[in-house]
Amino acid sequence: MGYTNTRQCLDALEAKGELVQIDKAIDANIEIGAIQRRVFQAGGPALLFTNVKGCRFPMAANIYGTKERMQFIFRDTIETVKRLMKLKLSPLDALKRPWQYLGAPRTAWHTIPRKKKWGPVLENETTISRLPQLISWPMDGGGYVTLPQVYSESPDAPGYAGSNLGMYRVQLSGNDFIPDKEIGLHYQIHRGIGHHHAQALENGEALKVNIFVGGAPAMTLAAVMPLPEGVAEIFFAGAMGGHRIPMVAREGGLPIPAESDFCICGTVSKGVEKPEGPFGDHLGYYSLTHDFPVLKVDKVFHRTGAIWPFTTVGRPPQEDTVFGDFIHEMTAELVPSVFSGVHEVHAVDAAGVHPLLLAVGSERYVPYAEERQPQELLTNAMALLGNTQTSLSKYVFISAREDMPAGLNCHNIPEFFRHMLERVDLKRDLHFMTRTTIDTLDYSGISLNQGSKLIFAAAGKRQRSLATEMPSGMDLPRGFRDPQIFAPGILVLKGPKHQKKRDYQDPALDRLAQSLAKAKGIEGFPMVVVADDANFTAMDWDNFLWVTFTRSDPATDMYGVGGFTHAKHWGAETAVIIDARLKTYHAPPLEADPDVEKRVDALGAPGGPLHGII
Repeated sequence: MGYTNTRQCLDALEAKGELVQIDKAIDANIEIGAIQRRVFQAGGPALLFTNVKGCRFPMAANIYGTKERMQFIFRDTIETVKRLMKLKLSPLDALKRPWQYLGAPRTAWHTIPRKKKWGPVLENETTISRLPQLISWPMDGGGYVTLPQVYSESPDAPGYAGSNLGMYRVQLSGNDFIPDKEIGLHYQIHRGIGHHHAQALENGEALKVNIFVGGAPAMTLAAVMPLPEGVAEIFFAGAMGGHRIPMVAREGGLPIPAESDFCICGTVSKGVEKPEGPFGDHLGYYSLTHDFPVLKVDKVFHRTGAIWPFTTVGRPPQEDTVFGDFIHEMTAELVPSVFSGVHEVHAVDAAGVHPLLLAVGSERYVPYAEERQPQELLTNAMALLGNTQTSLSKYVFISAREDMPAGLNCHNIPEFFRHMLERVDLKRDLHFMTRTTIDTLDYSGISLNQGSKLIFAAAGKRQRSLATEMPSGMDLPRGFRDPQIFAPGILVLKGPKHQKKRDYQDPALDRLAQSLAKAKGIEGFPMVVVADDANFTAMDWDNFLWVTFTRSDPATDMYGVGGFTHAKHWGAETAVIIDARLKTYHAPPLEADPDVEKRVDALGAPGGPLHGII
């Protein structure tokens, strides 16, 4: 039986020695988030803050901060849910190994929510301004809910089967929101609530929305689970929680989990949008201020003894990284059933998840050809860009499984890049989609939600040997310097400060390409990255991936040594150059407050509550 509420979960973690209680007065403005991030980076325990300045509610953080803690929280159900997922993949497996599926019928029963007339969540009412006002980064526009479970139902087909539970950004205060009456609801493209909102707009009615905080840990996991369209997350929550989720039916409103710590009830009306943000997001930059829907607040409920779970995000890895790894482990075997011909995928956390997707697929279209080239791989890549959350990927690097040596997979990033760069035909195997939708949080494109995508495919025999020695005769143009070999076949160098407008290429990079074409040995470096700080970018793979793929738009920021366009196809004779400088139109990267960091240091000093942890 899984945990039904936050307090049960925290008590179990405390009994296991995985919880530290902090009674010292802590400010929810910057300080508490800085503590959470430092403890997460140290691999530390869950945290319970009992004395939040100016707020009566305790706050809990880092509950899901380690893989081991996630496995402990869901220890009673994870294997059964994995088997249930596998059963969908291969129903005959249940006949071959029936003993492995003994819990499946019970798990299926748990998916059905249990109706209740009343629950602890309805014991008390409060207001938005009395809730914890978490501000994670110095430029954040106000207080935010960072572990919300945003619940909506299809106006055309109400009920649990047509419901959506997602983790969308919720701004409680700041900007132009009317205190206690309005809050901001930021949801990105390709999210289930968007379909419900569209139906409500078409019907000329307001969309009812409930925002749950706390309760069963399975509800939090379900809110971030990338389930196929048409599969209700609340069903998954019951399976993962090991019990039927008790839901209170509220007359005239949406149901509420009886065991939630908090619930904000409200409606989103047509034509009501207000500025939301800025907010320090999981790409490591600020999402800037843009107009998003406004939730008109109807009621705010909370249970007696309510606890406010939270996390903070920023440049990966953060606590949401653990969610991603946990979900990958659960769903890895399902990838071929969702994407025919695709064997594995890796949404790279260090690059902010959506900017870079690595994949392995089959290349079987022309098995009799003397020389194989990417064909089925392109079908595979287009499927990835057309379904589920992989559709938000910006760069897709996909390799043929048939060419990969035993033991290599796309989670071994250095070796996967080496394999790809050895085999890609730069004249043929780069496929762009321009003026298309990209992740809302990605500011590298030509406008909000709009930019380009690149399929970088490799199949067949090795095309080149990758160099590990600097090319000779490099006469770099003015402003370019500090060339460094980052990895075999990858050259990083510093470029001048970017000064162009959005949606325009920089002639300086064309001059660089012309200069590099004269260097002896440049053919051994099929990838050249231009950054603001070559030393930082080349320091390690995390820095390289973050800088290269969060700060570039494929169509705008890719240049070629020997670049050409033929019949609307772009390629490069020798090497691609990726302009990974911060652009004039990019959002600023996140930076910690030095004074706050000093206060956090004091908590880790001898006698402090975090001594020996940070």
